[in-house]
Parts: sequence; C-alpha cells; structure tokens
Amino acid sequence: MELLTTNNVWMMICTALVFFMHTGFAFLEIGLTRQKNTINILFKNIFIITSGLLLYYLVGFNLMYPGFAEGSAGIIDFAGFGIAPPENGMTPEYADGGYTWWTDFLFQGMFAATAATIVSGAVAERMKIGPFMIFTLIYVGLVYPIAGSWKWGGGFLDQMGFYDFAGSTLVHSVGGWAALVAVYLLGSRIGKFKNGKPQAIPGHNIPIATAGVLILWLGWFGFNGGSVLSADPELTSLTLVTTCLAAAAGGVVAAIVSFIKYKNLDLTMFLNGILGGLVGITAGADVMTPESAIIIGAIAGALIVFAVSFVDAIKLDDPVGAIAVHLICGIWGTLAVGIFSTNPEHNFLTQLIGVACYAGFCIVSSFIIIFTLKKTVGIRVSEKEELEGLDAHEHGMDAYPDFRLNEH
Repeated sequence: MELLTTNNVWMMICTALVFFMHTGFAFLEIGLTRQKNTINILFKNIFIITSGLLLYYLVGFNLMYPGFAEGSAGIIDFAGFGIAPPENGMTPEYADGGYTWWTDFLFQGMFAATAATIVSGAVAERMKIGPFMIFTLIYVGLVYPIAGSWKWGGGFLDQMGFYDFAGSTLVHSVGGWAALVAVYLLGSRIGKFKNGKPQAIPGHNIPIATAGVLILWLGWFGFNGGSVLSADPELTSLTLVTTCLAAAAGGVVAAIVSFIKYKNLDLTMFLNGILGGLVGITAGADVMTPESAIIIGAIAGALIVFAVSFVDAIKLDDPVGAIAVHLICGIWGTLAVGIFSTNPEHNFLTQLIGVACYAGFCIVSSFIIIFTLKKTVGIRVSEKEELEGLDAHEHGMDAYPDFRLNEH
C-alpha cells in the first residue's frame, strides 16, 4: 500500500504539471499574436480545459479505455457513460499499483484537452468563437478518445506493436492534423500574404510567449514523467533527462539553422525549436539513451525552421507555428522510435503504419467537422471584425484597456 501511495502522489503531481501546461499554451498563443485578439485566445483556452474535462468524464474516458473484448477489431468500443470505478480501482491490483482509478481519469483528462489547444493557436485571429467551440466539443469528446483507444486503450495498433509513450502522435499530431485542416479551410489572415509573399505579423508580447514556452517545458516533466504511470525511480529519472536534453538540443539547433538561413537571431524560432524537441522526444522518452535524445531533439529543431518556411510557402497561415511544432515534429518523434529505441521490438514500419492510420482518421474527421461548420454557420469572422479585433466584436472586452496600442 505504501508503494501505491508513493506512485499515486507522483502521478497527481504530474497531473498538476500537465494542467499547468494550459497556462503555457495560453501565454504562448497570446504572445505570438496581436493585442486585439488576446481575450479571444484566452477564452478559447479556458473553454477547452473546462469543457474537455467534463466531456472526458461523460464519454471520453470510457471511449478511450473501453476494455476491448477478446477477439474484437480494436477500433471502437464504449464502456458506458460516466466513470464508475471498478472494484479494484483503489487497490494495488488496479494498474499494477501505479495509481488509483480517479488519478488515472484526471491524468488522462488533462491530455485530452491538449489536442484542441493545438488547434486554437493555428486558427488564431480569424476564426469565429462559436464554431471553434463546437469543433472542440466533437474533437475532444469523440475523435481524440477513439484515436487514443487504438494504442493506449489496447486497440489494434497496440496489438500490432505500435509505440507512442506519451503522445507524439496520439496527442500532438492528432491536434496537428486538425490544425492543418482548419488553417486550410479558414484561409490566411488579412495582410499575411502580399503578392504571394508571406509578411511577418509580429506578436504583441514576446516576453509572455517566452514565459509560455518555459512553462510548457516545466509541464512536460509531468507530461512525459507521468507517462511512466508510476514513480519508478529509474524510468522517471531517465525520462526527465531525455526530455530535457531533447528540448535543449531542439532550441539550440533551431536557433543556429535559423541564423544560417535568415542571418538573424530569431527568438521565436529558438522557442519553437525547444517545443519541437519536446514533441519529438515524447513518443520514446523512456526508450532512448541521452545521446539519442539529443539527436532526436536536434533534428526536430532543424525541422522546425524548414517546416515554418514550408507552411508559409504553400500559403497556409499558422500564427504560432503549431503545424510545424506539433504535426511535423510529432511525426518525426513517432518514426524516431523505430530508429533509436533501445527496445528491439520497436520497428520503423509499424511506427509508419501508426502515423498513417492517425493521419487518415484525423484529416477525414476534422475535415468533415470544420467543412460542415463552414457551409452551415460559417467559420470566419468578417473583414471588419478581423481588422478591429475579435476581442471587441466577440467579447466586448479589451485585454489591456489602459495600454491601448495603435495597431491595424
């Protein structure tokens, strides 16, 4: 019982750290966008965590962990509404004594909300709040838990040997694919492309964005550290080491590659490089050597620079770099398990199949949801609303009423 208590306390600390990541996402998104849309972004972030937890209680948890029956296809099942605990939910028999049923629900619920937060940043400054909220409800309530069940719920990908330790694919690319589809269907912000060339639209508060990244890095200690699902001293400490080294390598390499490519020391690229390294290591943080973690993070950091310019080149407007960070580095991190894992059972082809399955499901489902919203209620604010800011038009509020800047 003492071991269960120790494990459970560690898992609750990790749950709190993952919860704190929502502060990091909020800070990063408002920092990299314009002042006139601050309230809008904060409102979306608060809506995601509140509605996400309620949805995960109502249907998500039992969609994601349905207890697939022997011989089932392992694609979709449902264990019923709510979260009535099993008989062994508070005893060492549950989850090998790693934690209790209640802690399990809360930890997984924090992950569920993260997928929609990724989309929030990508569609910032031009998407109507109502349709975004509807999308969040469907994506967090149904799409994410069904996709999650394929691996973490013991579904068909788990049976195939696909590996994703803490969610490079299950969380980050699930959000990343939806972000890609949403940005494509929304179109770019006014003034982002002139004569076919991308124009910089600077964020209004880079210090806040920097704080957001550092908070996210701290939160990743819980994101990856908690995914050990116990307080196992060797695995938790290794996981935190690989996570930190990948983040550091991602940041440094992104800064260097960005300097070589653009001849300036771009802080935002440095910051996104750190996040890219974190996303990249997330799929295999527990099965990597420190050296492999540095390589994975470094490649992720380089990928960030080229992915950001590629997204611009194909005329997609992603204000915070969510597609580069969460989708591109999520795919890379998942495939990296098949290259660098210390577990000989992990192989590249299985990882590739897993990535393809999630790509197909997430692209189709997010397209259906967002395209339907576009054709029915519309997903984009008017030109007047966009130019004057979503805060004034959708919320009737100003984030900084005493510090109004002249901006267009």
